[in-house]
Amino acid sequence: MSIAARLKELGIELPAATAPVGAFVPYVRSGNLVFLSGHIAKRDGQPWAGQLGAQLAADEGRQAARAVAIDLLGTLQEAVGDLERVGRIVKLLVLVNSAPGFTAQPTVANGASELLSAVFGPKGAHARSALGAAQLPFGACVEIEMIVETI
Repeated sequence: MSIAARLKELGIELPAATAPVGAFVPYVRSGNLVFLSGHIAKRDGQPWAGQLGAQLAADEGRQAARAVAIDLLGTLQEAVGDLERVGRIVKLLVLVNSAPGFTAQPTVANGASELLSAVFGPKGAHARSALGAAQLPFGACVEIEMIVETI
């Protein structure tokens, strides 16, 4: 099944790449690798703010991470032109805005990881780091960066 068909089956319409808010670019290509800058969680076009373990529960963070993965795919499509050119999702770095004592960062990160596996199948299996942070840009609950290999 094509990537476009999987996205349609999952009810996902990819957004246009969002322009960065800062002195950086949304992605950099180096050889067969594409490095996607960190994308923050958004809800209704605004930063999805809150700390996991304080204002937000792990399941809400998981939903936010899934939403970030969809935004990353929109940027990736702009970077490579066609998601069929993805050879493999190599690595995710998932930052979770965490209250003291919150330790479910891997559960939150699964929202993105599971979506990428659903979209790309075995090519979506990736290495990952999930870290707690005292704060993220604009108070966002989750930020994710991604490294992708193209063919």
